[in-house]
Amino acid sequence: MCPHLQVTTALLVAVAGTATVMAQERPSEADFYPLLTYTLPPNEVLEVGAITELPDGIVAFVTRRGEIWLVANALAADPQQARFTRWAHGLHEPLGLAWRDGWLYVVQRGEVSRLKDTNNDGQADLFEVVSEAWGITGDHHEYNFGSQFDKDGNLWVVLCLTGSHTSEAPFRGWCLRITPEGEVIPTCSGIRSPGGIGANLAGDMFYTDNQGWWNGTSALKHLQPGKFLGNPAGNRWYELAPGMGPRPADPHDKSRFHIEAKRIPEYLPPAILFPHAKVGQSASGIACDASEGKFGPFAGQLFVSDQTYSLINRVFLEKIDGLYQGACFPFREGFSSGNVPTIQASDGSLLVGGTNRGWGSRGTKPFALERLIWSGKTPFEVKEMRIRPWGFDLIFTLPVDRTTAADPASYALKTYTYIYQAGYGSPEVDATTPIIAAAEVSDDGLTVALKVEGLQIGHVHELDLPGVRSAREGWPLLHPKAYYTLWKIPVE
Repeated sequence: MCPHLQVTTALLVAVAGTATVMAQERPSEADFYPLLTYTLPPNEVLEVGAITELPDGIVAFVTRRGEIWLVANALAADPQQARFTRWAHGLHEPLGLAWRDGWLYVVQRGEVSRLKDTNNDGQADLFEVVSEAWGITGDHHEYNFGSQFDKDGNLWVVLCLTGSHTSEAPFRGWCLRITPEGEVIPTCSGIRSPGGIGANLAGDMFYTDNQGWWNGTSALKHLQPGKFLGNPAGNRWYELAPGMGPRPADPHDKSRFHIEAKRIPEYLPPAILFPHAKVGQSASGIACDASEGKFGPFAGQLFVSDQTYSLINRVFLEKIDGLYQGACFPFREGFSSGNVPTIQASDGSLLVGGTNRGWGSRGTKPFALERLIWSGKTPFEVKEMRIRPWGFDLIFTLPVDRTTAADPASYALKTYTYIYQAGYGSPEVDATTPIIAAAEVSDDGLTVALKVEGLQIGHVHELDLPGVRSAREGWPLLHPKAYYTLWKIPVE
């Protein structure tokens, strides 16, 4: 070997070694939140539509092909220890599953049912109809997503429009509450194409709606009883819901969300707008971190799946003048299929079910069941983004490096919104570039007061933090992006 080649080879080895060290020093999502994948039974098509945990620690899930499966040892450290048993079949594309008083309640296309194994042979043998309050036409878009039971014992069901565009059967495009006695309470109108439903720590219910007609982008919406949530196609059924009051006025085409919220008293704008093709394209399941720290530093926040991008986003919510708003943060990519249901298990981990049937997904498998756990290490992240009269308070999971965090050049901010229109989706419009006038670091290094000139009501505020580093390791943020949906600015 010639001397020049020896030097070049040594240099390449040195550079490769440095790259390896740097890769080890800069952690990835998997260092903090490892993803465990279950090996599903062979020759079965298990497109998971909903998941719940039973009192004895067994996990139950339903499939889009109408089966219920039970999983023993689902929360074992090794997912290969899980044991799968089919418990029921013959259901009609169920997308809701909840346990109560010895029954499994299932939300199907045409009804809420409850099932029980009365002779303890490991198979459901008693099927009862709890409610069949809504209509179906046979259109394949008429999905129904069901919640867990609320504090009053009610199931919340969100009903997709016919063809995700019109309402050809009663209550298509509505949210209904189903009481334990089977009574039906019409709760909200204005739904288009839901992807999941779940409650926050306060017990308030939210659902995800997908980009489409009257939905400029996918969104997280608060199911506040009596409210209209945006798509008017199902409002023809107000005559069947006298407790909801009069039918709201139709929104003006090609308007803006915040303008129509002022004009239509019943209209409640989305709590979170998910920027299309930036954090996903098809928002789905919702899980609230009620683990009090078992799942890391984000206690009380929501985790929202995306089916198309096979990922989970994190959502921080705050209530300003009675209205929910807040920030969305990227959280974890790399799931095997298209994420649909997401729940938090009793040990704090997240159980996630997937399917790409008919929709496609970044995750290449046709279906999957996976579990996301916390490694015990704290990632360097923006934990909370809170609105203030003068800008935002950024609360971090770890102390920031004071020099980089106090430099306004470490940040970049832009805003935009979407057209509230009868057409499908919307581009980003009405863009502005607010000025970051100052960044003030707290004594403990955990909070930065970001002074902003030019906050915009009704806009997503997309914040980049490329220059901010952690105090101890000098790490960049694991996810240097945040997206705050702004409806209200506090007075003080």
